Amino acid sequence: MTSRKTSLGLLILTDIVLIVVAFWLSYLVRYKLGFPYPVPPLYDAPFTPYIPYALLLTALCLLSFRIDGLYEQRRGRRWLYDVYRLASGTATSIVIVMAITFFIQPPYYSRGMLLLAGGLIILFLSLARLVRQAIESRRRRRGIGVDRVLIVGMGEVGRAVMQNILADPTLGYQVVGYVDDDPSKGDGKIGRIQGFGGLENLPQVIADEKVDEVIVTLPWMYHRKILRIVDECERGNVRVRVVPDVFQQRMRRVDLNSLNGIPLIGPGPARLSPDAFLIKRVIDLTVSLLIMPFFAVLFVIVAVLIKLDSPGPVLFKQKRVGKDGREFYVYKFRSMVDGAERMKAALAELNEADGPLFKMKNDPRTTRVGKWLRRFSIDEIPQILNVLRGEMSLVGPRPGTPEEVAQYEPWQMQRITVLPGITGLWQVSGRSDVPFEEMCLLDIFYIENWSLDLDIRILLQTIPYVLFGHGAY
Repeated sequence: MTSRKTSLGLLILTDIVLIVVAFWLSYLVRYKLGFPYPVPPLYDAPFTPYIPYALLLTALCLLSFRIDGLYEQRRGRRWLYDVYRLASGTATSIVIVMAITFFIQPPYYSRGMLLLAGGLIILFLSLARLVRQAIESRRRRRGIGVDRVLIVGMGEVGRAVMQNILADPTLGYQVVGYVDDDPSKGDGKIGRIQGFGGLENLPQVIADEKVDEVIVTLPWMYHRKILRIVDECERGNVRVRVVPDVFQQRMRRVDLNSLNGIPLIGPGPARLSPDAFLIKRVIDLTVSLLIMPFFAVLFVIVAVLIKLDSPGPVLFKQKRVGKDGREFYVYKFRSMVDGAERMKAALAELNEADGPLFKMKNDPRTTRVGKWLRRFSIDEIPQILNVLRGEMSLVGPRPGTPEEVAQYEPWQMQRITVLPGITGLWQVSGRSDVPFEEMCLLDIFYIENWSLDLDIRILLQTIPYVLFGHGAY
């Protein structure tokens, strides 16, 4: 709590300094540089008479920002939201200052200077928040300033909470594990997330794992159990949050409204609607056609290297399962010896992946050139052909083989309700280092929270992952 108050105090102090600096710079630009036109000598003024304006504008901006909720510590708030609120609060403050000057008619007054100050305030404070978010994001990805979270209940809603946390490390949460009212569920494991048994273990787990926050996702029919859990957490001085299970797995698409203060909750619209799918398809085609010429030379170079390294075709095709269970052939640069698929059964005991996947860090079937191609994901480039044919998207879940899909649990089948992608959340979260069940959670989060902004962020984050070969083998 102390660190949060300190962080908030530094944010407010930074805003105060930047508002004053913006006001002072607007004075210099208007009076000393004469922008947008020189100030007549008769109207020239020192900065001293404008100090009261600077103080008044600072106070009004801080008040407006507070009313607009800019100083509330909310996780996952987007930068554009802050920019919009900053612009709204600053504009309101400028209008109020202009109104005051209209009534008091001060000897020194410049409307243009106030407008310039408003623009600089929005610019400076927006950039300051962007830097602050970048620093916080980097710290949280390294585990600094992260709250340790225990999830109570591992049904549909529990998995939804987990996948949201896994998909966005910048939220500042780390799932240390989960407990469930069904001991058989609580004793399991989802990816790298450990189960700690039944609800009776809750106090011990909170103490042993140094839990900061407990998120309860049990069905509301167990309200007596939920109340006992809340009491237990409060006695242990641990924050507790309860997720309403009104729509079970649809909780990621909830529309919140109010009727004169009465909360109204309803299912929101599907994110990947037909219109959204059409927009996504147009972007896939446009980007693919634009980058094809740049990869033409690379195609030739890689083809020559593959042929010189080992006998066999340049391209490797494999049957995969796409949208709505439709099968198609995915294309890759061949990175293994010819006939590698027939050797897979003999290596089954050496599989290092969990679930239905097959992965080996030092797969003996990989060629010398293939190791280089796989490390930097160059072997995936021919999948642009699949994108052009409408079988894949640039961003989406990893396409599974028919054998893998046959082993999916019912909740994992949601992965095949959209076009698979060349890259996705799983790739920018560790690629092959991400366990299968975590990969499913990330893919389902992507499907239920799709937006153009999310696609752009994934594409941009893919670049450093590919260049540095994170989790590739």
